[in-house]
Amino acid sequence: MDGEFTQLLVAWRSGDLGARDRLVALAYPELHAIARRQLAGERASHTLQPTALVNEAYMRLGGMDRIDWQDRVHFVRLAARIMREILVDHARRRSAGKRDGGERLSLTEVELVWECSDIDIASLDAALARLEAIDPDKGRVVELRYFGGLTIEETAEALGLSPATVKRHWQAARAWLFDALSDQG
Repeated sequence: MDGEFTQLLVAWRSGDLGARDRLVALAYPELHAIARRQLAGERASHTLQPTALVNEAYMRLGGMDRIDWQDRVHFVRLAARIMREILVDHARRRSAGKRDGGERLSLTEVELVWECSDIDIASLDAALARLEAIDPDKGRVVELRYFGGLTIEETAEALGLSPATVKRHWQAARAWLFDALSDQG
């Protein structure tokens, strides 16, 4: 699958919009799984469903005709980041008129077992942006593990790091995010 995926990425980069559509069809199951994971901690009455999140991400990806795609992991990472942005935008719109902080996102779904299991997604996004500014590698690990749903080994391969380094980055990033989010109350 990775070979076909890479060929479609190259064709899309060359301007073949049909390749873009075939690529998204090929990636749809993985994108849907990412969307399900990202929405898993949301409240049951959340208005955004996995299919809608994938469709919104597809619309945004579709407008990116000239990205210098590297491989499947690069595509998945960008799709996961776009889904994260969509959820943050959605949470901000919903909470604009509310006092309770809006959407909540559970971090326990992906091994982030902290004392406070519900995290405001807008706060998480802001804290992750601060972490990425301080330590881009740790930010990328969180993005691939949490938002992309990759394993330690897949994350290590994607970033060209050893699994032990990814584990250390993952643990340090979780601790840093916990502190950053705890400081916000």
